[in-house]
Amino acid sequence: MQKASTDNQAAAKDIKLLVLDIDGTIAGHSNTISEPVKQAIFAAQARGIQVAIATGRMYRSALRFHQDIGSTLPLMAYQGAWIQDPITQKIHRHWVVSREIAHQLLDYFEKPELRSLLSVHFYINDQLYVRELTRETKIYAERSGIIAIPVGDLRQALTNEPTKILALSDDTDVIDKLLGNLRRQYTPAELYMTTSVATFFEATNASVNKGTAIRYLAEEFLGLQLANVMAIGDNFNDVEMLEYAGLGVAMGNAPAGVQAIAKWVAPSVEEDGAAVAIEKFLL
Repeated sequence: MQKASTDNQAAAKDIKLLVLDIDGTIAGHSNTISEPVKQAIFAAQARGIQVAIATGRMYRSALRFHQDIGSTLPLMAYQGAWIQDPITQKIHRHWVVSREIAHQLLDYFEKPELRSLLSVHFYINDQLYVRELTRETKIYAERSGIIAIPVGDLRQALTNEPTKILALSDDTDVIDKLLGNLRRQYTPAELYMTTSVATFFEATNASVNKGTAIRYLAEEFLGLQLANVMAIGDNFNDVEMLEYAGLGVAMGNAPAGVQAIAKWVAPSVEEDGAAVAIEKFLL
């Protein structure tokens, strides 16, 4: 764990917005927020600090966490591709992947050497469509608290453009190769690609990442500056958010590459690291 610099301590008094990732940050193996983390969040809110969620999860899957922490702000789901206010139901942003690119990715995933190794998920209008209910998909759906809709040929689901496309594999080498190969095929101006956990390849609209999402929330919605923002995350889909925030904190369970760009590294999620970070900087 890094020691906080005096710059970080000086910056802490300016924080008016705390943005939290869910999985690996405020929710660990239990798939719930522990009491110490919840109490730390409530204490920050009592000090006038607003708290928001930024997650790769579906909106409907993230909603219970948003409600658990009593957030009154829009919820940033799908890496920020879908930003909606649960109170007014207003959708502030919904950026999608073009049908053309969705078809191209599906063709790639269905190559003979990949087809049996991947579970492919299309997220359309906050519903999950899959080719078939694989073991990985069943585990994912149960943890997410959602129902996966099997359609056979996923092209049938592409009457609307997907918010996000996900490919799962238990073999992390398969996901690493997939990410490397597709990053050679698509520029960052065409598609945003990341991993939220080592077994998940995720693709969204090129303009989407958690950094652009929290910039919107902070600057356009709340009228704040980056110096007023603290963000906590644990994986590569959190990098842009941690880079944007005036105070970016990585979890102790984050990969080394994510820890390297953070201003501070908290204990792991199973050690209530988010609570430790909140207490250190905001309470």
